[in-house]
Amino acid sequence: MPMKALLLIDIQKGLQEQDYYGEERNNPDAEVHSAQILKAFRAKKLPVFHVQHCSTNPNSPLHPSKPGNAFNPLVQPEAGEPIFQKSVNSAFIGTDLESTLKSEKITDVVIVGLTTEHCISTSTRMAANLGFNVTLVSDATAAFNKTGINGENYSAELTHSLELANLKDEFATVQNTQTLLEELG
Repeated sequence: MPMKALLLIDIQKGLQEQDYYGEERNNPDAEVHSAQILKAFRAKKLPVFHVQHCSTNPNSPLHPSKPGNAFNPLVQPEAGEPIFQKSVNSAFIGTDLESTLKSEKITDVVIVGLTTEHCISTSTRMAANLGFNVTLVSDATAAFNKTGINGENYSAELTHSLELANLKDEFATVQNTQTLLEELG
């Protein structure tokens, strides 16, 4: 029987700082949707794992010395919910997340968090490559706009949509919050 867990990746205060990450961010309700999913997992007493990015760049809002390193209050970890701290894009590198999930017989992971084009993409790909069945929640993640190699601007929505398209089917099932919550019952 499949065992499902929720991975909340990098839902931290510092990822509200658009001036550092990009001029625009799509999906302003990503954290709200993540909180709805977290509430449902807690109500079902399903496992919940928090991942916190601890940047090695002292200028980053996610550096441990900065207030932005703190979890967003909407998804604040509760006692007993494991926290995995990382300093790279993958939630599985430099942490014992993989061994913890496997020791708890987790087969399926639901991924929410920030940002689609960085830590969400990398962690989703790695989770799938490590053998987990991955559901990525499209409206519980968000992206920032990007500047292309020739200076062109790619909007946050385009960045988000293309990343989801790249992950869909090969690495994850992509769903929205409402569909996931209906499946959870």
